Amino acid sequence: MSIRLLPPTLVNQIAAGEVVERPASAVKELVENALDAGAGRIDVVLVEGGQALISVTDDGCGMAPAELTLAVERHATSKLPDDDLVHIRHLGFRGEALPSIGSVARLTLTSRPKGADSAWSLAVEGGAKGEPVPAAAPPGTRVEVRDLFYATPARLKFLKAPRTELTHATDVLERLAMAHPAVAFSLSDGARPVLKLAAQRGEPSAALLSRLAAVIGRDFEANAVKLEAERDGVRLTGWAGLPTFNKGTSAYQYLFVNGRPVKDRLVIGAVRGAYQDVLSHDRHPVVALFLDLDPEAVDVNVHPAKAEVRFRDSGLVRGLIVSGIRHALAEAGHRASSTLGMAALGALGAAAAPPRPAAGYQWQPSASHPSPGQVRQAAEAFAPAGLSESLPGLSLPPAAPAEAQPAEVPELDHPLGAARAQLHDTYIIAETRDGLVIVDQHAAHERLVMERMKAALEAGTVKTQALLLPEVVDLGEAGAARIADAAEALAALGLVVEPFGAGAVVVRETPALLGECDVQGLVRDLADDLAEWGEALALKERLGDVCATLACHGSVRSGRRLSVAEMNALLRQMEATPLSGQCNHGRPTHVSLRLADVEKLFGRR
Repeated sequence: MSIRLLPPTLVNQIAAGEVVERPASAVKELVENALDAGAGRIDVVLVEGGQALISVTDDGCGMAPAELTLAVERHATSKLPDDDLVHIRHLGFRGEALPSIGSVARLTLTSRPKGADSAWSLAVEGGAKGEPVPAAAPPGTRVEVRDLFYATPARLKFLKAPRTELTHATDVLERLAMAHPAVAFSLSDGARPVLKLAAQRGEPSAALLSRLAAVIGRDFEANAVKLEAERDGVRLTGWAGLPTFNKGTSAYQYLFVNGRPVKDRLVIGAVRGAYQDVLSHDRHPVVALFLDLDPEAVDVNVHPAKAEVRFRDSGLVRGLIVSGIRHALAEAGHRASSTLGMAALGALGAAAAPPRPAAGYQWQPSASHPSPGQVRQAAEAFAPAGLSESLPGLSLPPAAPAEAQPAEVPELDHPLGAARAQLHDTYIIAETRDGLVIVDQHAAHERLVMERMKAALEAGTVKTQALLLPEVVDLGEAGAARIADAAEALAALGLVVEPFGAGAVVVRETPALLGECDVQGLVRDLADDLAEWGEALALKERLGDVCATLACHGSVRSGRRLSVAEMNALLRQMEATPLSGQCNHGRPTHVSLRLADVEKLFGRR
């Protein structure tokens, strides 16, 4: 079999298979060209999901007739003035997009440079290039792609339904819009608008957050913390959602490198690591991360569609992301997602809906009056649980006259307010100036214990308490071996264990922070954790998870009656502890309800 050169048309079709995978890929290439041209507004139209028509119109610098002819030639570009593939400062630079699209579709370019008297148009059909002809158009460029893949019918079989293809194109446009908040974007299916984003002006950080909120949702704006960190020439900015504001998939994690939307497994892993102590493993955070670094430190030429990048110092990038997110979340303190309160109010509203009375029903007053004993029982039933006489050391003083009540309650000025009651020995009810807070005492104390343990571990001051009677825990051969192998690392956390015969270990000391705890359950849970993580992962890389397990067993349990002083102490510690808005498993520790919203439930507003 002899070797031969492939015809140019076939070469372009092969390139199109790499660059133009689906209509969304063509949209990405064309919109990136518009952004590189300095456009301030970009309008996209997709008919039948892009298969019938893709139209991208911008108000950029435009092209002269001679440039139109060159633009559809293979590897012709204006974005590498120095022929340098290291210092790439544009979104597109290969010069493959337009000739590749023109080889598998009917492509029409219409452009008018700023200041020119008229526009010019050029058509490319199945790789056959025409000549520029005069046209009527405003300054800028309009690219029309009709009958995508008509020249390669086999590719049509791999396209999904028009709605699915439109969804993919919308995602592409939204990601590009996030990176360029000063540019206005619109998307239409030819009959109705799908996406409309106005240009954001003003201070860059505020403009970026407004654009992110317009794309991700307004809830993100209220439940995200600002990121700003820099190390060795790499700068990280953006916004990270609170742990309690999470999603079921990682689709809401957005990464941009030097203004280019990318999907990188290294960064996804770094985000997961940053949230591992505050988020359940089956939930995913919402983040928008913007990395800015020297073009020499990142290779954007490793993927045909430029969807992936390669960092020269991947460890530096990963460390910056993990530390940047963790510091931002720590500064958020006890904040929890504002959507929790709205969800709670929604549930209350649904539960509080009164049943409809039967037709013809009328209320009739009771013929009998309540006895004094019934009145006393009702008053006792509605007494605040946290202030009841059943609590040792507390007694209810006689009610003071209304005019003698203090006008100001200083505790209400605290973010989490003052404790007023305890429900079902599990939930603390606190009053604030503008509403109320419901706290899960076990989840909250679990976070406090874990943060103390982590701080003690970092400082090397973990205190232990010796057990009066060491406890023997039967784990089986495999479980006992796993605990024994991790004994040294566990001792650093204050848990001193030793092998004790076949299939058992003996616990001699426990962390002092845990107080009295279920030693048997604690060691069994740790053995199960070690089995899940596997032997290939060093325990020191999972110390955060170990701390979480230890803290869970050492926390105030549900069902324990707390005094008012204990409840207030817990609230004050939450306010002073980082990440206290969620427990170690990612569940919220408290829900805040505004008084105005509660009043709506009762028709007062």
